Amino acid sequence: MKTLQPALLLFLAHGAARACGSTISINPGSQLQEIDGFGFSQAFGRAKEFKAANTSLQKQALDLLFSTDTGAGFSIIRNYIPSSSGTTIEPNSPGSPSKSPTYRWDDDDQGQVWFTKQAASYGVKTIYADAWSAPGFMKTSGNEAKPGYLCGTPGHTCSTGDWQQAYANYLVQYVKDYQKAGLSISHLGFLNEPDYEPGYSQMQISEDAKEAISFIPILSKAVKEAGLDVNITCCDATGWPKQTTYTDALVSAGMESYLGAITSHEYSGDATSPLKTDLHTWITEAGDGSHPFSTIWYKDGATNEGMTWAKKIATGMVDAGLSAYLFWEGFEIDQYQSASHLVDVDKTTGDAFPSTIFDAFTMWSRFIRPGAHRVSTTGSLDDVTIGAFKNPDGSVIAVLTNSGSTSQTAEISVPSGKTSVTAWLTDNSHKVASTTVHVANGVATVDVSAHGVVTIKFA
Repeated sequence: MKTLQPALLLFLAHGAARACGSTISINPGSQLQEIDGFGFSQAFGRAKEFKAANTSLQKQALDLLFSTDTGAGFSIIRNYIPSSSGTTIEPNSPGSPSKSPTYRWDDDDQGQVWFTKQAASYGVKTIYADAWSAPGFMKTSGNEAKPGYLCGTPGHTCSTGDWQQAYANYLVQYVKDYQKAGLSISHLGFLNEPDYEPGYSQMQISEDAKEAISFIPILSKAVKEAGLDVNITCCDATGWPKQTTYTDALVSAGMESYLGAITSHEYSGDATSPLKTDLHTWITEAGDGSHPFSTIWYKDGATNEGMTWAKKIATGMVDAGLSAYLFWEGFEIDQYQSASHLVDVDKTTGDAFPSTIFDAFTMWSRFIRPGAHRVSTTGSLDDVTIGAFKNPDGSVIAVLTNSGSTSQTAEISVPSGKTSVTAWLTDNSHKVASTTVHVANGVATVDVSAHGVVTIKFA
C-alpha cells in the first residue's frame, strides 16, 4: 500500500472520462450542521498504558492520531470519569447527601491527565468527560458495578436520601480537578449506556428518561454556579434507536435549553437519520470487539474492514446530520484480537501502525476541521454518498464514498473563487494517497474506485 502522504497535484486537462451521473455542484453559501470533529477514547487504563510506552512509540502513535499533516488529525477525546472505589475522586460516602464529601485527586486519573495534555499539545480543544456511573453509595443498588438508579430520581428512593445534588457536585469537582491541571473540559456526561446492564460500571434510566430529566437541571445549575464553561450531554445510549427514544422524551420535557449535545453509541443501531432536536448530535462510541485488528480495507464487508466504517461515517455525517463521530479506543498495545482500537504496534518492527478503520476516519478527520459546516450539494453518482463541507479557513472539502462494485467518475463544479484542487484516495491499493484530479472549464474530474473513498480539497 502507498504510505500516508499529502496530496500533491492539480492537473489541468481536457477530455476527461464521462461521469456515471450528473455533475455535482457544491453550495458553500449554505449551512447545514456544524462539525465539532472526530475522536476516540483511551478509557479503562489505555491512557496509562499509552503513558508507559517508550517515548519513540508514544510520538509515533500521537502523530498518527493527532497530526493534521501525516495522521488523522483527531480533534475530540473522550475521557471516562471513574466510579470504582479504587479510582473515583469520592471513594467513601460522607454518610448522607447533606454532609460534606471528602474528595481525592492524584493528578493522574489513570493516565488520562497525561493523555489529555498530549492531545492539547496538538491543538485538541474538545475534551469530553463522561461518567459510566455515580459512586455506588449514590445508587439504589449500592454498587457502582451493579444495575441501579441514582437515588432521589423519580421512583427511586433510598434510605440515605436524595443524592442528585451530591452527584452534580461530584461531577463539577472532577471538572475543577482538571482545571487545576491546566486542562479545560468542554463537555460533561453523567451517563453511559443507561439501557444496558454490563458487569462493570453502570447506571440506568427508564425508557422515558425521567431520571435524566430530573437530574439535568440540577447539574446545569451546579455547573453555572461553579462558573464553568461546560456543555452537558445526554445520554450515550447503546445505539441510535434507543437514543432516539430518549431524545424525544428530553425534547418534550424542555431539556434542550440545558444541554450542549445529544450523544449516542452505535452498537445496537447505526445513525441513519437525524434526531428531532436542534442540538448537536454525536456518536461518542463505536467499534468492533468481536473481530481481530485488521489491515484489510475491503474483502466481504466484515465489521473490521475499513470500507465498512467508511460507509458508517458517511451515513452518519450526511444522512443523520452528525456533528461528531468518535471511535471507541485510539491506541492499544498487542491487542490484535480486537478491532475496537485504531492503532496498535507492529509485531516485527515495534512501530505504531494503524488499522484500515483508522484510514476510513482519516479521510474525514484530517480534512474537515472543527467549526466547519456541512453544505448542500446537487447531483449524484450511483452508489456514492457525497458529503461537502466548508472549513473555517474557507476551504471546501468533498468526501465521496463509493459503496458499489464499479468505479465511478465524478465531475464536480469547482466552487467560485477556488484556484487549487487536490485529492486523496483510499481503497484496496491506496492508503490516504494523493490521486489525480483533472480540471477543465471549471469542472474537476476524479475517479472514485469501487469500494473506495476520495476526499477532495478546493482552496
